[in-house]
Amino acid sequence: MAGNETGGASPASRTPLKSILTEKAKGIPHDVDGTVKAQTLDELHSLQRKRSAPTTPLQGTNATAFANLSEDERQRLQLQSISASLASGTRGTGPKVVRGEPQGGKSQAVAHVSHHHLEAPVISVSDSALKFTHVLYNLAPGELYEQALKYEKGSFLTSTGALATLSGAKTGRSPRDKRVVIDEITQDELWWGKGSPNIEMDEHTFMVNRERAVDYLNSLEKVFVNDQFLNWDPKNRIKVRIVSCRAYHSLFMHNMCIRPTIEELENFGTPDFTIYNAGQFPCNRYTHYMTSSTSIDINLTRKEMVILGTQYAGEMKKGLFSLMHYLMPKRQILSLHSGCNMGKDGDVALFFGLSGTGKTTLSTDHNRFLIGDDEHCWSDEGVSNIEGGCYAKCIDLSKEKEVDIWNAIKFGTVLENVVFDEHTREVDYTDKSVTENTRAAYQIEFIPNVKIPCVGPHPKNVILLACDAFGVLPPVSKLSLAQTMYHFISGYTALVAGTVDGIKEPTATFSACFGAAFLMLHPTKYAAMLAEKMQKHGATGWLVNTGWSGGSAGSGNRIKLPYTRKIIDSIHSGTLWNATYVKTEVFGLEIPNEIEGVPTEILRPENAWADKEAYKNTLLKLAGLFKSNFETFTEYKIGEDNKLTEEIRAAGPTF
Repeated sequence: MAGNETGGASPASRTPLKSILTEKAKGIPHDVDGTVKAQTLDELHSLQRKRSAPTTPLQGTNATAFANLSEDERQRLQLQSISASLASGTRGTGPKVVRGEPQGGKSQAVAHVSHHHLEAPVISVSDSALKFTHVLYNLAPGELYEQALKYEKGSFLTSTGALATLSGAKTGRSPRDKRVVIDEITQDELWWGKGSPNIEMDEHTFMVNRERAVDYLNSLEKVFVNDQFLNWDPKNRIKVRIVSCRAYHSLFMHNMCIRPTIEELENFGTPDFTIYNAGQFPCNRYTHYMTSSTSIDINLTRKEMVILGTQYAGEMKKGLFSLMHYLMPKRQILSLHSGCNMGKDGDVALFFGLSGTGKTTLSTDHNRFLIGDDEHCWSDEGVSNIEGGCYAKCIDLSKEKEVDIWNAIKFGTVLENVVFDEHTREVDYTDKSVTENTRAAYQIEFIPNVKIPCVGPHPKNVILLACDAFGVLPPVSKLSLAQTMYHFISGYTALVAGTVDGIKEPTATFSACFGAAFLMLHPTKYAAMLAEKMQKHGATGWLVNTGWSGGSAGSGNRIKLPYTRKIIDSIHSGTLWNATYVKTEVFGLEIPNEIEGVPTEILRPENAWADKEAYKNTLLKLAGLFKSNFETFTEYKIGEDNKLTEEIRAAGPTF
C-alpha cells in the first residue's frame, strides 16, 4: 500500500509505546501524559476525595480506648448512638442505619455497608423496620451545598458564594406554638403563668408528637445528623445532636453551633440533648394542646426537642438557647441574651437590647475583639459565647452600614428568604417580597476581629440599650446596682410608627431580661444572679438610649449613631467615671454634664424639647407604663432576703 511504502513499518511490526508513569518517571513533567490508578470512573472520582486526617490529639479518660478502635468499630459505635436517638417510643428499637448517601439500588447500598448497620431485634415489624436509613453525618459546607442545590427546591448559589434558601411558609418563630412539658420536676422549677413564654403540655402529648416526628424521619431515605457543642467554656459545654431532613437545616446548625474536631466527634458518645427536626411534616391538629399544624416541643426531663410544621431554622437556635437558660443556672452560671466584646486591655462589656436598639452594631467594634453577638454565659471563670456563629438580620443591609456582616456573606453562609437577580444572582437586601425577616447565618470566624476561643474575663461594664421612641430618656445614664436590676427585669424599648402594621404612635415594649421569649426560670432569678456577679466583680451598669431626642418619633430627631459610639467609647475608656453627674426627676437617672464629641444640649432630654409641657406629659406617660409592667414582678423575692427586692422596686420611676 502507498501508505506503507512511505510510512515505514507495518502496524504489526511496530513497537508499542510505553505508558508514562508520572509517579516513577524522573525528570519528566507531570503535565505530559500519565495514567491514573483507576480502572473505572467511579474509582477515579473516589481518588478526588481523601479522608480527613486527625490534626489534634484526643484528650480525656477515653482517649486511649478510642485511639485503639478500628475505623469500622468507631463508625459502628456512632451509628448505634444515632439509631438509639431515632428509636421509636412504642417499638423500643432504633432503625437500621447506614452511613453515607444512598447510591444505586437498595441491595447495592445494603451490601456495601452491611457491616455498619445496627442489627436490632424487631419487636413489631413495620415498613420502616425493613429499610435502611442513610445517615449524612456532620457533612462539611461543600457537601451540604451539593445536597441542597441538587435536592432542595429554592436553593441557589448567590454571587458571593452564599447559599440562598427558603424556609417555607414560616419565615419567623412561632412562639404561640411552642410547648414545654410540665412534670414533677418542671412544675416547680420553671416560670409558668402570667407573662411566661412557657406554655405547658403533658408527657403523653409530647410522646405522640415525638413518635410522629421520628416515624417521619425514619420513613425518609436519608437524614442529616449533626453532633456539635454549645458553650465555648470547655468545663461547661453541652453536647447536642440535631437530626433533620434538609441540608439547609444541617448547614444552618453547622454554622450556629460550635464545630467539633474529628477527634472530638470520635469521642462524642451520647448527646446531652437531641433535636428532632421534622419541620416538613405537620403535627396532628386534633392532638391535645395543639392549636395549629405547627408545634415546637421541649421535654427537659427527656432532654429532647421536637419540631413539626415549620421549616424556619431559627426555632432550633432559640430552642437550644431556652435549654441553656435552664441548664446553666443549675450550675450557678448566668445565661444572657446579649452581645459581648473585649478591649485590647482585657476589659469586657456586655450589651443587652431588643430588636432595633443597636445591640449587634454597637457590640461589633473594629477597635475591640468580638466574643459574640447574641448568647452568652457568665460563670466563675468569666464570660463565654454559647454559639459558634452569628444570625444577622439582612433587611436593608449595606456594605457602608455593616461591612463585617456584608463581608461574612460568602461561601458557607446560609441566606434565608432573600431575593436575588435571576441572572447575576446578586442579592437585593431591600426587597421584602418573601419576608422582612431575611437572615444570614455564618460561622463566627467569618468576622475579622473575633476572639477565638470566644471567652473572656469578667465584664467591667453592663450596657442596657433602649430605643426610646418617646424621646424622654437621656442618651446615657450611669445606673446604681438596683437601677440596673430594675431596667434589666423591665427590658424596655419602643416600637415606632411604620415598623409594625397598625402602629400610629410610639408603643412601649417590655421583654424581661431583654429576652423573655427564651426564659425558662422566673426573670427575678436571672436578675438576682446578675446582681451578685456585678457586685462581686465590680461591674458598672449603664442605660444608653439609641432612640429619639428633642421630641417623640415623628417630631424629634433620632440620636445620631456617631454620638452613640462616642458615648460607648467613653464607657469603655473609663472617662465617664470621672464625669460630673446630675440626677433627673421621675426616673432618678444620673446624667453626665458633658461628653467629648456629644452636644451638651441632648444629654439632658428636657433641654432638647422645645415644648416643656409636652416633655413632662410624655415623661409621666412612659413612667406609668414602666410601673404598670413591673407590677408582674413585685410578688417575687430576689436574693436570700427581701432587701434587694425592695431596693429594686424603689429604683423605678417615682411620681
